[in-house]
Order: sequence, then C-alpha cells, then structure tokens
Amino acid sequence: MRNLFLLFFCTLFGCSGSLNDPNPVGLSSQNVLFKGYTERPKHLDPALSYTEPEWDLIGEIYEPPLHYHHLKRPLVLEPLTLVAMPKITHVGGKVVYEMTLKPGILYQPHPALAKDAKGELPYKNIRAEEVKAMQGFEDFKELGTRELVAADYVNQIKRLALPNLGKPAAVLSLMAEHIEGLDELSKKLAERFKKGEPIDLTQESLAGAQVVDKYTWRVTLVDEYPQFSYWLTTPFFAPVPPEADAFYALPGMAAHNFKLDWQPLGTSAFYLAHNDPNREMVLKKNPNFHEAHYPSEGNPGDAEAGFLKHAGKRLPMLDGVVLKLEKESAPFWNKFLQGYYELTPPSGKSREDSDSFDQAFRVTEEGQIDLSAEMEKRGVKLIDRTRMSIWYMGFNWLDPVVGGPQNKALRQAISIALDWDEFISIFLNGSGQASQGPVPPGMFGYVAGEKGVNPVVSRWNAQRQRAEHRSLDEAKKLLAQAGYPNGRNAKTGEILTLYFDSGNGGPEYKSRFDWYRAQFAKLGIELVIRVNDYNRFQDKVQKGSAQIFEWGWNADYPDPENFLFLLYGPNSRKEFGGENTVNYKNPEVDRLFVQMKSMPNGPERQAVMDRMVSLIREDAPWAFAYHDKRYGLRMGWVDPMRPNPMTHDLLKYTSLDPAGRLAYQAQWNRPLLWPLALVAALVLGLTLLVRKVWRGRQNQTAVEVPHV
Repeated sequence: MRNLFLLFFCTLFGCSGSLNDPNPVGLSSQNVLFKGYTERPKHLDPALSYTEPEWDLIGEIYEPPLHYHHLKRPLVLEPLTLVAMPKITHVGGKVVYEMTLKPGILYQPHPALAKDAKGELPYKNIRAEEVKAMQGFEDFKELGTRELVAADYVNQIKRLALPNLGKPAAVLSLMAEHIEGLDELSKKLAERFKKGEPIDLTQESLAGAQVVDKYTWRVTLVDEYPQFSYWLTTPFFAPVPPEADAFYALPGMAAHNFKLDWQPLGTSAFYLAHNDPNREMVLKKNPNFHEAHYPSEGNPGDAEAGFLKHAGKRLPMLDGVVLKLEKESAPFWNKFLQGYYELTPPSGKSREDSDSFDQAFRVTEEGQIDLSAEMEKRGVKLIDRTRMSIWYMGFNWLDPVVGGPQNKALRQAISIALDWDEFISIFLNGSGQASQGPVPPGMFGYVAGEKGVNPVVSRWNAQRQRAEHRSLDEAKKLLAQAGYPNGRNAKTGEILTLYFDSGNGGPEYKSRFDWYRAQFAKLGIELVIRVNDYNRFQDKVQKGSAQIFEWGWNADYPDPENFLFLLYGPNSRKEFGGENTVNYKNPEVDRLFVQMKSMPNGPERQAVMDRMVSLIREDAPWAFAYHDKRYGLRMGWVDPMRPNPMTHDLLKYTSLDPAGRLAYQAQWNRPLLWPLALVAALVLGLTLLVRKVWRGRQNQTAVEVPHV
C-alpha cells in the first residue's frame, strides 16, 4: 500500500512538462508551430478558393510564378518559380507574357505522381470498393514526385474554364475578359459537361495559354491589362499537374471526398499531411522543396528590428505547423496565454473577436494600439496585420425590397442611419476609419478630406475638419420617399421588416447584432438577424438569397481595380460566380470601369474613378462601413515577423525556439497541487488507520465459546 502511494505521489509531482498540455507528449519540444483557425476552409482547389483564411493555408502549399519580396515596402514584385520577371511584348493589339521556369523544382510527395518499377501509375486501375475501404488519404502508401514544367501552369489556366469543379472558377468571369480564348473554352467545356462527355484538358487547346518548351509558356491577353502581373502572384495561376486531375477522377474518389479541393498538390515549402478540418489540419515540411533562402536585404531599420536575423538561411525554417479548430474566442485566447498557440488571429477588428482586447492591448494617449503591461510581462510581441481593406453592409441588388435602382432612397436612408463612427468606437476600440467610398486609404484613387466625402451620407465639418453624418430627419425623408413613412408600408401600414444574414455567430456577437437592430430601429424598421456558419453564409450569397449582409475585402494586389471590380456588373456573384457579392449592375459604372482598369495612374484615371465612385455612392448598393486596423500577437519565442499584406506564405519565413516555448509553458502553467497532496495525505492516513485496526483484530487472542 505504501509503495502504491509513493508511486502516485511521484507521478503527481515528478512528471516533466505541463500537465494540461493539449498536444501529444513531446510535440511541444519539436520545431513545430501551433496555430488556431476559427472556420474550416471550404475550398483548397486554387481554381475555387477566394477567401483569406483559405489562401492563408494554400498559399503555403502552392507556388504561382511571381510573389512579393517578403520585407521590402512599398511592395516589390519578383520571380518565385521563374528565372526572371515575365517578358512582356505587344503584338497586334494583344499583350503576351512569356515566362520561363527555374529547372529542378519538384512536387510534394503525392499518390497522383507515384510510379511502380515499370513506370506505371499504381492507382490507375483502382476500384471504387478499394477507395471506399480507405479510412483516410494517408492510406495511399505509394507516393511519388516529378519536376514542375510549364505545361502544369497552362493546365491550371485551362482549369479556370472547367464546369465540373462544383461551381465556376472564382475568377472565370474576370479572366475570360482578358485571356484569349478562355471564354470560348469555358462554353465548349460546359456543353461537353451537359452531354456527359469526358473532359481531358490535355487534349484541349487554349490560344491564350501556350507551352513553348519544357520550361517556358506564354499567356496572351486580348487587351492592355497592367494588373495581370499582380494576378500572377495568386493561387489562381499556381501550377496543377494533369496527373492530379486524372487521379481524383478515378472511380470512388469524389464520393469519398478525395479531390484537389480537399487534398492539394503543390511545390511550396509545406504539404497538407493530415486534413480533418473539423478538428485539426497538419502541414509538414516538403522534403522535395527546392532551394530558397530568407532575404538578405529589406528596408532601412530591418536589421535593428530583427527582421534580418535569419538572412540567407534555407527555407522553410519550421518542420511543420499544427492548425486546430477553435470556434470560440475564449478557449482560443486561454490556450494562447498558456503557450499552446504561438500566434493569435488578427485582433483589433472588433471587441467580439476576442473577449481579451483589454487584456491584450492598451490605447496610448496618441490613440495608438500598444501592448498591455501583462502582455509585456509575458514577453508577448505585437504584430501589425493591417491590410488595405474595406468592410461594407451589402444590399442584394436582386432583392425586390432593397435591390435595384427603384429602391435607392431606402438604401440611402439606411446608409445615413448607420453610424459607423459609433460602431468603430464601440466595437473596434477606436481603431478604424469610417469609409466614404470603395477605395481604401493608401491606394491610388483614395481621396482624403473634403473632396473625398460621400455627399449622400455625410457633410464636411470645416471647423472640425472631418466628415459628419447627415441628420436622422434627412434619412426619414428619404424613407418616406421610398414608400415607408416612419418605417411602415405606405399602402398596407405594416412595419418594414428586413433580413440580415451573418456568417458569424455565437454569444460574443450578440452586442453587435443588437447595435444593428438599434440602427434600423431609428427609422422604425425591424431587422431580423439570421446567423449561419460561414460556409452556409457563403452559399446564401452565392445563390443571391441573402437580402442584407456584412462583408469585407482585403486587397489581392495594390491597385484600385481590385476594389472597384467588386461592383462591376459582369462580376455578379449569382450570375457569373464573381466577387460582386451584391450583384450590383449600372451600365454607366460598368463602362467607366472598363475604361479605368487599363489606364496608368494619373489625373485622367483619377477623374474616371471619381465619376464612377460618385455614381456608386448615389446608387448605394453598399453602406460603406469602415477601414479597420488589425493587430496580432506572437509569443516571444517566435522570431520577429513582418506580415505581407498581399501574400499568404508567411509561415515559410517563420522560425521559433522550442526551448523558449517549454520554458514559458512551465512558468505559466504551474498547477496548484497542494489540494491534491492534502487529499493524498488524508487517503494515506485513513488507509494506515484501517490497516492498523485490521491488523489489531487479526492479532487478538481467540475466545473459546462454551458449549450449551
């Protein structure tokens, strides 16, 4: 009995590591980064994915031809897989981009590229029953690789035209305007798909994407489109080998959810080794990753700030990344404080994003965000994650109540009633700027001061040098003009009820929803909130069934076209699968957009943009909300990092000290063990007492019982 107690006591007090570590034993000591995510990715196919959380993942897996220098600001485009920047020529009104690959780049290990001793694909004759019997993608034991070639980039451009991906490629409507023959290929493949005919892209030609030789290919645009170089940094133009399409087309694959949208195949620093998005995803270092090094130069002061600490080192510096789903902000934050996550998601966007804003940050006298004293004590560091972005409340142009030119006065009235300065003060901790139009600060086309005011919603206060909302009385006049005096239908007398769809739920968003209701209630309008998970929310917007919703947009590339195309008619989400989520259409706006998009920056382009923005303000398909400032936190054992506002391969440049993590976990996870020790002592005392009594009885002299 005493030996059992001593074993219990030693186990309790003598174990190494944190008792509450949620990770497998020993994993915290490895060169692995732990990161959380709040919504499972819906698309990992580079032709379909077009949300920031998805790009943050597949940006670590795929390599487009170009990228931005990791450290230099302003942003500098440079080759990623190319030997040099694209050679651009003009031929007969067309623009040709010729690109040449670096030789020797290999794909990550993948069963689609496996070959047996005879050079045959071992899975080409796999039966659907065999696929069904597999527990997971890891059951494909035969893996292989091959060299990246120009044809793989051409294959991905053709994939943008595929009708059988589950929905149109995210940028098909936009790229079909520019890439020669892409629209025709899309229509041809759609007809073939309707007839049930097989599609083999290797047998299809595309005039706008041609292989020159093993390492060289050309992309031909039908017009001048300077922004195309920026698009060459996105996953849409990353390579996909034809073998991947053939592999995932095998019998039983799609039914078992084995597809590129679930299990990607790229050439970058990491590959997706485990995908259970409702719980955990694991990235591992690509053993075939080509030679790449941390940059040796940046901006003045970068060396002093620690950004050049690893100059010249081979990438990646991590062995892997463990990503875990955390739907609620409170457990996410608590695990970060305990040292079980290295990074927080961007904060400062709203108080609801984390119940911890006051614990993490303080606002200086100058109105700047800085670390709280507690975070400094813990050695936590601040990361500026601000991006060129906008948030807006969208009115579905196809909706009979709030959409179309006939309901302009209603949208204008609501836009006036929404006090975004108050919103920023309450929910963004003052860290943001009310928006006056679709173009964000820091980008060409943005107009500050009095000339940049949205006259539909605001007036310029010369004395205070700021824009101020028009009065609520003006909003009510517009509401009456729209046919809803005091928020009631002028014909029926019924209260106007509108519906707001949100992709964010949970109790932490209740205060925001209450604020929205209060803003609409100023006009006598009843607002019904419909909460969806993010994927369901995306589906509603895709189908055009959401009446009113909130959405945000981060710049893909540093040009105003990337924001104004969000309101271009041919980019309608429902009709064309584009990024015009409100399905707004104004022929004059569309004409001006086509004129503006290919113009060089200058006064003439600015004048066209000003006219375009004026029309959008008048139509009010968006209630322009705010441009936010976003901050993140990193643990002290993670080396200084500079997030690039346009790229999504930050983890490739990240490094950490596992020993520092273990030391932090030991310091900030010291268990309170004396109550357990007290219980153990009481148990031991009681055990000894029982044993003493029992032995005493055993040693008593037997008493003889007389016979009667």
